[in-house]
Amino acid sequence: MPKTVVKRTQTGVRIESSLLKVLKGIAEYTDLTLGDLLEGIVLHAFEGKAPFSPETRKVIEQLKAVYGC
Repeated sequence: MPKTVVKRTQTGVRIESSLLKVLKGIAEYTDLTLGDLLEGIVLHAFEGKAPFSPETRKVIEQLKAVYGC
């Protein structure tokens, strides 16, 4: 199976501050970079799949409560 070459581009996306804090918290919890986390979320969404396990969803709810998101 041929290997896919991935080309990444730096972007300047604006995002709501508390949502960004939650995303950074999830990235740290899952031991991913913020960029890798966002790629994974989008790729799962494109396939119609849920990007997070029930355990991670619990952590997300806790982070949302902390950061007011």
